Amino acid sequence: MKKVLPAEEGDYYLSKEGYRVFTEQYHLKRGYCCESGCRHCPYGYHAKTNKYR
Repeated sequence: MKKVLPAEEGDYYLSKEGYRVFTEQYHLKRGYCCESGCRHCPYGYHAKTNKYR
C-alpha cells in the first residue's frame, strides 16, 4: 500500500498556472518513484523514454 503523507513546508510550491509542484524533498520523504515524470524527481525517471538514468 502506498503511503499518504501530509504536505509540510517545502514539500511543494504552486506553479504560475496554479498547479501544485512537489519538490525533491517531498519525493525523497515519500520513498519511491511514481513514474509520472515529475519535474523534481530524485530517482531519475524519464517519462518520455520510460527509463531511469
